[in-house]
Amino acid sequence: MNAAHVLDPRRTALILVDLMERIVALPLEPRKGTEVLDRARELAAAFRSAGALVVLVRVERPSVAEQPPGSALVPGLLQDGDLEVVKRTIGAFQGTGLDARLRERGVTTLVFGGIATNLGVESTARAAGDLGYDLVFAEDAMAALTAAEHEASVRLDFPRLGTVVTAGQLRLEAG
Repeated sequence: MNAAHVLDPRRTALILVDLMERIVALPLEPRKGTEVLDRARELAAAFRSAGALVVLVRVERPSVAEQPPGSALVPGLLQDGDLEVVKRTIGAFQGTGLDARLRERGVTTLVFGGIATNLGVESTARAAGDLGYDLVFAEDAMAALTAAEHEASVRLDFPRLGTVVTAGQLRLEAG
């Protein structure tokens, strides 16, 4: 896992799942939510700098009058030019228009990070794979409620869906 993974920023989007205050604050493994957030901020800055799309996904509970405290994205994460997606299911494609918004921008490759690895990230990635996107997983930009859940996704499921890398292995270069 040392080689650089080169991506075309014109055809690639970074998908960051559920980086909301109340979720980042959960006891997570194999890294803390603040560590995931730091890596996500670094990735988002690199993607924006290269002209690639950054998509920030957050969940809202359906059929409740008010969302729980901490349900907004972590302050400062959403920047001008980013796409915010509000989901009401585990994955970010169902009923959100995300696929159409990515396709109208010519995106064919998705890079994933967020919380929880085995829930929101994996559910979104599986739907994206079904829709024909090329998938890349930044393993060190994710965490789950247990290390075992994270590892099962990263070691067993994600390699069948796409490519698993570290954030440091990603390179954005126009072809």
